[in-house]
Amino acid sequence: MDIHNELRIVFWELTARCNLKCIHCRAEATPISSQEEFSSSEAFDFIEDLSSLATPLLILTGGEPLYRQDIYDIAAYAAKKGLIVALATNGTLVDRSAAAKIQASGIRRVSISLDGARAATHDDFRGVKGSFARAIAGFRNLKELGVSVQFNTTIARHNLPEVEQLLDMVRELKADALHIFMLVPVGCGVEIAGDQMLSPDEYERVLNWLSRSAQRFKDIELKATCAPHYFRILKQRSPKGGTPDSPPKAEGMSALTKGCLAGSGVCFVSRIGEVQPCGYLPVVAGNIRDQSIGDIWENSSIFKELRDPSRLKGKCGQCEYKLICSGCRARAYFQTGDYLEEEPFCSYQPRMKLQIAK
Repeated sequence: MDIHNELRIVFWELTARCNLKCIHCRAEATPISSQEEFSSSEAFDFIEDLSSLATPLLILTGGEPLYRQDIYDIAAYAAKKGLIVALATNGTLVDRSAAAKIQASGIRRVSISLDGARAATHDDFRGVKGSFARAIAGFRNLKELGVSVQFNTTIARHNLPEVEQLLDMVRELKADALHIFMLVPVGCGVEIAGDQMLSPDEYERVLNWLSRSAQRFKDIELKATCAPHYFRILKQRSPKGGTPDSPPKAEGMSALTKGCLAGSGVCFVSRIGEVQPCGYLPVVAGNIRDQSIGDIWENSSIFKELRDPSRLKGKCGQCEYKLICSGCRARAYFQTGDYLEEEPFCSYQPRMKLQIAK
């Protein structure tokens, strides 16, 4: 397998069931159980298959993955097979008993969604009053046991004024990381895109703020997700220079890291076995109930297209930073129906495009 296309991260949607009603939900979650979801034995078979291909970071997600009674058995088996296991949860179900089970299962890190510095902001976005307080309580239960915990925050118009206060709060709580997610209009997020999506200039300002904060604060890991142009900003701000198409040498990033990894370093496996380039790009490359994950990863025509930067269109195809950014393929798909089109929420104008215009 080409090292540049090494499978590094797998997001595995174990269920669509959830106790919250988030207005931006990719999974369009429901409290109702589905017979299409993987059985325990199917889950173990997939882990066996995946571990024979690679040893990626396996992120167990949903919905709310803690709704599955076998979640701890699944996590423990994946850890036993050599996978690095993480859990993505809303935190509201993490009482002391659940926290102890998470620790015992071999989960390396837990991410908890936190969508505002104020309870009202978070609760309105998550659709359930009291979810902010319960998420913070879940965080504390995990930290008391020494479990590594990060907060994930979806940045949109509703919480844009609170981002600096949010960072101060999570640093005070001594979270290990804060990952900010730029809203992608998929699932329920399509319905709120018009009101909640930031403009390209607002994206640029937020990402520059995050870059400055990452340089300023060394007590917390800061990262942008679903914002591939962040890597262009890091390169522009890097004092070590380098060519535009080389990965940033600062900020503690590995040589393989770049912006959009959909289909080249990352894939998403749905609750019914469908494999997508990422959870926000709803094109299906195959189904693990019909094919091995290795066959899909190595041979899917969709993945092959996404791995070829020469196929990028519009200003992304002309951009000198395309090898470290690539633009968000999911937002391009939402805007145009073509995942190879240009990133619609990037304000940067490539040098080549400007030269052509002259």
